[in-house]
Amino acid sequence: MVTKNSPTEAELNYSVPVDKRGIENKEVVVENHGKSMMDEKQDEVAGNDPKLNEKMEAWFSSIFQSVAGKANLEKSDLQPALKAIKDRLLTKNVAEEIAEKLCESVAASLVGKKLASFTSVSSTVQAAMEDAVVRILTPKHSIDVLRDIHDAKEQGRPYVITFVGVNGVGKSTILAKIAYWLKENDISVMMAACDTFRSGAVEQLRTHARKLQIPIFEKGHEKDPAIVAKQAIQEARRNGSDVVLVDTAGRMQDNEPLMRALSKLVSLNSQDLVLFVGEALVGNDAVDQLSKFNQKLADLSNTPSSTVMDGIVLTKFDCIDDKVGAALSMVYVSRAPVMFVGCGQSYKDLQTLKVKIIVETLLK
Repeated sequence: MVTKNSPTEAELNYSVPVDKRGIENKEVVVENHGKSMMDEKQDEVAGNDPKLNEKMEAWFSSIFQSVAGKANLEKSDLQPALKAIKDRLLTKNVAEEIAEKLCESVAASLVGKKLASFTSVSSTVQAAMEDAVVRILTPKHSIDVLRDIHDAKEQGRPYVITFVGVNGVGKSTILAKIAYWLKENDISVMMAACDTFRSGAVEQLRTHARKLQIPIFEKGHEKDPAIVAKQAIQEARRNGSDVVLVDTAGRMQDNEPLMRALSKLVSLNSQDLVLFVGEALVGNDAVDQLSKFNQKLADLSNTPSSTVMDGIVLTKFDCIDDKVGAALSMVYVSRAPVMFVGCGQSYKDLQTLKVKIIVETLLK
């Protein structure tokens, strides 16, 4: 028995259109039962602190952008993340000028690009910076020293490596470490004592040569280093040495007489490799040292090349903890790769630079 207020069978049949079920077409009005407790609480908090309301709106906006993606990134979107990365690079000993240029480069590469779905601005900037640092630290032309030494040997000539750099960075010690590494690879080595300005320099190199049982070519103090190097290369050709390691005097980049003498040495002799030796401890000074050093040699050189350095060797790499920024600064300025890093007191303490580790350390 159907009561007066009970729905009919036709009314219960939802497969039949409304107007054919005997139900009048009425406008559906949603009754406003007021705000939810969450809405009321949000209004209460925001009402007490208008700034908090702005922060909440910004937070919801950033979440939406991360999930849905943004049409085009603007420079203002990137600035907070770039500033955070720049500050991090500075704490890792990257020169300020280089950190600033890197951030500008990353910004230029991202402005106008669409933010990928489920990706934040911060992670996008981080990924772009990682790519930029990898590109800088990865040499465009790899230098395989052992292979090149073998090629020179087949041509019947010694392979010549000249070490240059500022005062007190440890050129003679790093030269000895490389001599040990070459000897361990069955390559015969001869040292050339061309630091003729310091009275104790020849004796220091002589001590390394004696410990390593490697011949040394020397002509004493106050001789022309360019002539000493030339004679050493000729001697190596006669005695069949595979490699000549040329030690030079340390000098500051603004010392005109010493820079001119070094330029003469580089121009007079055919080096296969000119290595700049610098300290891993330096920060902003790295840019000034290397750029001016390289430019001064280029200006004084008889060759038309705009760059002289073929590679970089960093000393005291074991003393810097996570402050590895000098490597990035020097490579950025010179466009020359870091060939070796000295990381201890013994002759065995010589390593190649691991780009992946440097990038992770700089940006972690």
